[in-house]
Amino acid sequence: MSRVRLHPHAEERAAERGASAEEIAETVATGARAPARHGRTAFERDFPGPFPRGARRFDSKRLLVYAVEDDEGWLVVTVVVKYRSAP
Repeated sequence: MSRVRLHPHAEERAAERGASAEEIAETVATGARAPARHGRTAFERDFPGPFPRGARRFDSKRLLVYAVEDDEGWLVVTVVVKYRSAP
């Protein structure tokens, strides 16, 4: 597995949005990969819950991780988290 590092911006966003460093690394390692803007790569992966978030509970969450590859591995530049409830 390539080394995964978090840019300070990504660390802040992950903390705000409820994503752990382990989930981010797992998303980069095993998630669906697609090209993204500005030469970045997007990784996407779902995690089963439940996940408490404020006063609500969600059944799953999807991580969208945007990273650039360099000589040291992957540098994660931002993280987006989408929470989902079963219908």
